[in-house]
Amino acid sequence: MIERAGAGPLRRLVVLRHAKSAWPEGVEDHRRPLAPRGLRDAPAAGRALADSGSLPGLALCSTAVRARRTWELASAEWGTPPPVRLDGRLYAAGVPELLEVVHEVPPEVETLLLVGHNPGLADLVRALAADGLDDTLDRVRVKFPTAAIAVLAWRGTGWPALAPGTALLTSFTVARGAKGERGRADARAGR
Repeated sequence: MIERAGAGPLRRLVVLRHAKSAWPEGVEDHRRPLAPRGLRDAPAAGRALADSGSLPGLALCSTAVRARRTWELASAEWGTPPPVRLDGRLYAAGVPELLEVVHEVPPEVETLLLVGHNPGLADLVRALAADGLDDTLDRVRVKFPTAAIAVLAWRGTGWPALAPGTALLTSFTVARGAKGERGRADARAGR
């Protein structure tokens, strides 16, 4: 499947939906913080990415507070986090806007992490995946919850070649931290 998608190196697009957010009264959507569960789940997402060997060479993250905080807590679980680019276009983006941002990624990046929001991320994964290993694609079609991580693999000489139906969904995980666990990053920061 992946071989038919194109020539070039194996590339991975890792899609991470922000962790569970809070809904404080009077706070605009873009500024909503993570909820207590989100503060537990974001570090768990970082550990899941490290355990799966899906650490990115570059991260693109929505400018929304809940997405940025998810990135901070997840990446704090890694030895040396990759560079991150905050991009306002990822907030409330649909598939065309998400692909536009991804297509701008330099060709030397082989694994890219995209941190953002639904419904755009779930729609992107469904659009790009021609197939999935095991039941991964079926699970994404049912629900793409907060702190969900989808890994898509494809072959291409550069990111502009990534198009609908060209990738294989190789894994789908929903990261959950244990109750009472604040995450190592929060503990180190004194939060």
